[in-house]
Amino acid sequence: MDIIKSIEHEQMKSRIPLLKVGDSVKVHVKVKEGNRERIQVFEGVIIKKQGGGVNETFTVRRISYGVGVEKTFLLHSPTVEKIEVTRIGKARRAKLFYLRDRLGKSAKTKEKIGARIETNEIILKEELTEEPIVEEEEEGGTNLPTADKEEAPAIETEEPVVEEVIDTVTEEPAIEVKEEPVVTEVEEKPAKKEEE
Repeated sequence: MDIIKSIEHEQMKSRIPLLKVGDSVKVHVKVKEGNRERIQVFEGVIIKKQGGGVNETFTVRRISYGVGVEKTFLLHSPTVEKIEVTRIGKARRAKLFYLRDRLGKSAKTKEKIGARIETNEIILKEELTEEPIVEEEEEGGTNLPTADKEEAPAIETEEPVVEEVIDTVTEEPAIEVKEEPVVTEVEEKPAKKEEE
């Protein structure tokens, strides 16, 4: 049983978005056409969530050219590139099948007042970084020859090169500028003599 769980755990995505029934989402799906691969966006309302673990699915419904279209996606599928929550809906049921009978405005869920669209993600598994295993020898135990001991492969780590840029400002002595009073010579105009 543990083998099955470990295999399922490997297939699961490490981070998944927080999805609720009634939310409007954009699902980016990888589509293979011959040799080419492209991403197609399917936008709609989540009407149902079911299952758990690797088998967890959610169904998205949208109306395309007057026809209701529903698609069920595996949450941990490698074909699902990413899921964006565009609108947080208000739903009081676990499954919104009543939306199938509705048309127009009534086919939408109400928006939750004051809800912010945040990229809340659930972290299912931590990304492990490889660390060298340090083996401690027992004080009273026998020391095995070095050929029998398993050594962890040496991991070379390079320290990042840090360059310090020092901005030096040199102070130059200020030159004092003396302002001399500017004397402008005013030409005296001869007074007009009144000739009569």
